[in-house]
Amino acid sequence: MARRALILLEGHRGNGPLYIHAAQRLGLHPITLSADPTQYDYLAARGAEAIRVNTDKFGAVLRECCQVRARYDIAGITGFTGLDESLYVIVAKLCRYFDLPGPNPASIDRCCDKFVQRQLLAEAGIPMPAFRVAADASEVEVAASEIGLPVILKPAVGSGSSGVRLCRDGDELAEHTTRLLCGEHKSSRKVLVEEFAQGPQYSVDTMGSAVIAVGAADFGHPPHFVIRETVFPAPLTDDEYKRISDVSLNCLHALGLGWGPANIEFRWTKRGPVVIEVNPRLPGWITPRLVQMAHGVDLITEHIKLLIGQEWDLRAQRSHIAAARFLVPDRDGILDWIDGDTRAAAVPGVAEVRIYVKPKTPVVRKGDYLDSMGHVIAVSPSRTRTAAILQHAVDLMHWSITPFPTLGEQEQTGAACRAAPAQVVSDKT
Repeated sequence: MARRALILLEGHRGNGPLYIHAAQRLGLHPITLSADPTQYDYLAARGAEAIRVNTDKFGAVLRECCQVRARYDIAGITGFTGLDESLYVIVAKLCRYFDLPGPNPASIDRCCDKFVQRQLLAEAGIPMPAFRVAADASEVEVAASEIGLPVILKPAVGSGSSGVRLCRDGDELAEHTTRLLCGEHKSSRKVLVEEFAQGPQYSVDTMGSAVIAVGAADFGHPPHFVIRETVFPAPLTDDEYKRISDVSLNCLHALGLGWGPANIEFRWTKRGPVVIEVNPRLPGWITPRLVQMAHGVDLITEHIKLLIGQEWDLRAQRSHIAAARFLVPDRDGILDWIDGDTRAAAVPGVAEVRIYVKPKTPVVRKGDYLDSMGHVIAVSPSRTRTAAILQHAVDLMHWSITPFPTLGEQEQTGAACRAAPAQVVSDKT
């Protein structure tokens, strides 16, 4: 009898190792299909099988999966998103092709285009910020004028807050419009212009048609939205929890997302909860671990069970407060050193300390989730206690960043080098 395999499209430095471990624990053989498997260090560390293939092309991935099926019984297929969530459309199509449990490809495709998603939610009467879509600079300017500054500008396709910025005046609007339409995000082709919804940020994690957890997040100071802290469960009253849960389930119904995991982001404004966006997938980063620490629900293991047709269990097993603080630099430059992780990890109640970057590497902030250099997680039965543990641990962390030389400093260095007499080094002793 052929061994059962779980196919994973691409990887993820946060959730990737957890999926590999959970699959192996369930007796599955995880196989990662990636355009560049070497970028995921955990694959080699765990001895996991990886195959190089262009994951942007459905035909190429399908051919590779057919070859895998000649060696294994494919039990399930899922994947991880990068900056373009269209990979999940390919995952959904593969599940349909091999007659495996999976989401509706059309529903995933509608969610990946944030403008189409907004339209569907608006038609269902879901509370949202005012929005427009624009294809060029003049349309962006008109949309911003209609909505009123400040506005949020972001690519119509993307994730991880990449390219998302608050534009407070005309100059910022023009600058970011150029970046989105002509710079690194130009492949998105469309720009969303949205009302700036002000208020506390929350995220809801669902599985099927059930709300599993609601967390609160702090994204620091605009104009960028870089996550700095998150806590599960969010400090909500019973009525607030019900209002957010009800809107979340309405979102799932409006978008046809009744299967599998989803993550819904909110801002609580003067109008109550308004939807920022719906992601048809498990949240990345460390959210699944926080949910497990707070509620005892292993979202990743239960997701795999759903993928392979096993019975799942989403019942909460505990009631703790789990919180994470992200280590966000305040400048660009070269990371000279970072330490304190060992001391922080030794603090009672600290569940995890992780550093993502190594000393002597460049730190270049882009205003998205990749800006973080590491994180600290604390957990306890008390909200006050968890906050105190987290703060104590973070206070033990220190680092030094030497700013990149300015243009003037570079010119001075170059002039000094040109003025210095040439030195000849002899090989004679």
